[in-house]
Amino acid sequence: MGEKLLNWFMQVLTGMPNWLIVGIVSMVPLIELRGGLIAAALLGMPLWEGILFCLIGNIIPVPFILLFITPIFNWLKRTQLFRPLVEKIEARSMGKSDKIKKAEFWGLVLFVGIPLPGTGAWTGSLIACLLNIDKKKAFCAVIIGLLLATTIMCIFTYGIPAIVASMK
Repeated sequence: MGEKLLNWFMQVLTGMPNWLIVGIVSMVPLIELRGGLIAAALLGMPLWEGILFCLIGNIIPVPFILLFITPIFNWLKRTQLFRPLVEKIEARSMGKSDKIKKAEFWGLVLFVGIPLPGTGAWTGSLIACLLNIDKKKAFCAVIIGLLLATTIMCIFTYGIPAIVASMK
């Protein structure tokens, strides 16, 4: 699903500057930095530029999630229309929170930092709110996790292709 979504974004955003495409792709839940770095590599962006705009794009939503998701969810849960959706999102996020509960800060770092489906800054920030982790502590953990995810994804999107190309 992530690949289809990434391709759709690449088509819709055609004509925009590459840095903006990468930043927007990195802001989207599910795709986030992982998809942003793939988009940057596919667009032929230099590594440093891809990293910069992926990090900026992925960090922008984090403070808003940490500060506003709890009041928004509480408000939405008072409506008959949105209560089931919010409860489903909360249940799905809390289902992934076991490791974070145990190790709190470092658990959140690893959850955000290991680029697997369903992990990342969006879900990590949401889980931090649901677990009532201090917002400053959660923000720092998410940032460190994003740096870890950036390192891992750079190896796959830029490093391995460069090594393969040099072998030819």
